[in-house]
Amino acid sequence: MAKYEALDEVFVALADSTRRAVIRRLGEGPASVSELARPFAITLPSFLKHVRVLESSGLVRTAKSGRVRMCTLDRDRLALVDGWLAEQRHAWEGRTDRLAAFVTEPKEPS
Repeated sequence: MAKYEALDEVFVALADSTRRAVIRRLGEGPASVSELARPFAITLPSFLKHVRVLESSGLVRTAKSGRVRMCTLDRDRLALVDGWLAEQRHAWEGRTDRLAAFVTEPKEPS
């Protein structure tokens, strides 16, 4: 059950377009909070709420050095989503394969 609770937290974090954009940017490498906030037309305190959600979900790690808070992406946490999607893809491919076989196989006369 813990695996699915962690997955829920990740999906909640990814449900917001601002947070997805932050994840996309951090995929290029670490960045400061102010650098991450620059493209968004929101206040820094509002942006920090997004960072906290990402941090509490485990997708982002932050570290403060002096007055600068740096953010890095935790790729292992994203692997949870990848693993879940792979499970779903496998299940649905099996279902569609069975449906295709059912539809295309000739029927025996009764």
